[in-house]
Amino acid sequence: MASARHPALASRLAAAFILMDLFTVVIIAVLAVTLGNRDINRLVQDRQAGIVESLRASAVGAYNTGTPGWSDVDLQPALQVAASTGANAAVLDGNGHVVASSIVGKRDLANASRSPIVLDGKPIGTLAIQFTSRGLVESADELRTSLLTAAIIATGLATVISVLLAIYVARRSTRPIAKLTNAARAMGAGDRETRVGDLAAASKELSELAGAFDGLADALVAQENLRRDLVSDVAHELRTPVAILQANTEALLDGIVPRSPEQIASLHEEVLRLAARVDDLQSLARADAAALQLTPMRCDLATLVALALDSMRARFAAAGLTLTSRLEPAVIEGDAVRLHQVITNVLVNAEKFTPAGGRVEVELTTLPGQATLRIADTGVGISVEDQSHVFERFWRGANAERAAGSGVGLAVVATLVEAHGGVVAVDSQIGVGTSVSLTFPMALSSH
Repeated sequence: MASARHPALASRLAAAFILMDLFTVVIIAVLAVTLGNRDINRLVQDRQAGIVESLRASAVGAYNTGTPGWSDVDLQPALQVAASTGANAAVLDGNGHVVASSIVGKRDLANASRSPIVLDGKPIGTLAIQFTSRGLVESADELRTSLLTAAIIATGLATVISVLLAIYVARRSTRPIAKLTNAARAMGAGDRETRVGDLAAASKELSELAGAFDGLADALVAQENLRRDLVSDVAHELRTPVAILQANTEALLDGIVPRSPEQIASLHEEVLRLAARVDDLQSLARADAAALQLTPMRCDLATLVALALDSMRARFAAAGLTLTSRLEPAVIEGDAVRLHQVITNVLVNAEKFTPAGGRVEVELTTLPGQATLRIADTGVGISVEDQSHVFERFWRGANAERAAGSGVGLAVVATLVEAHGGVVAVDSQIGVGTSVSLTFPMALSSH
């Protein structure tokens, strides 16, 4: 019923093309027949006028040959020539008497068209002429019939061709829309991997729509993956502290373990550890959400780094660390709040794993098209086998006992840097220190 009320777009496009083509073809055919008839009529009229002039000239020539007058004229050859073109004529003298005639019957003679025959400015007689349906008129009618037949055949051929072309164009034009529709239906049915892809034959607008659809599908898949990762992280990180709390509380309830301040303190410690895990998970969730909903604007990365350093100087001084920086101006497109979070997380990580008396160097350099922020410390370092894991969620290396934490900070850094189109890398040696490099694309010139 819905399809009956709303015909397919291809059918409507084809019908519109066909009607438009038919309208155009009919107008052209009507104009061609009308103008052709006008030209044929004009040709017939010109030819008939020529016959009249030729007969009058023949009459004048015959009148002026030999003895002037109509007594010895012979106009039969001229009348026979005129009759072959479909014209019957009669020549009358000045008194209205018939000199020569190919018109049969007095009524036809009376109804014939008349024009004067003039010699030296004086009328010498009258030419009566009557055009029949034979000869010139018959040829003109045949020409009109041929013209009309050709117009009808051309209209029919043009109609057939226009119908075929309209169907082809309509189907070709709506094929990308059908592909988009099928992809949307598949996505709605749960197929998250379906994509429209490149619509080579589509218009610019449909290609942009397909690109927007695929982008939306990618965003949905990314959000689904984030949701799954977060659920997995929650289950993984909360399982151990919850299990400990459950076991200890059951032991208290069953009287296996006596209730004591030490036991209550142990439970409280597990609750605090559980709360810390919840805070870490919230940080990850916020980072994932920020990666999908950044608010980019042109900003100077050097200014953001300087602000982060100012906020951290007191902490570094309290830890007995030397903090130095060398910053070049670097304009990038980024979310200033999230970039400040990235810089602070790396600085906090450097401070945690650098013993007192060490130093942290911050350097911002630029190359054509990119800016690189390098934060290097003289801390304990990371082994080669552990360096590939430092940006994983909740991963803690061999030196984790040196500082509190759950392995979330650098995971947040990696998520936000990648969301800005940047790259994060780590280079470290045990006992020498660690260098974290953040590379961002430079903003395009506003000129």
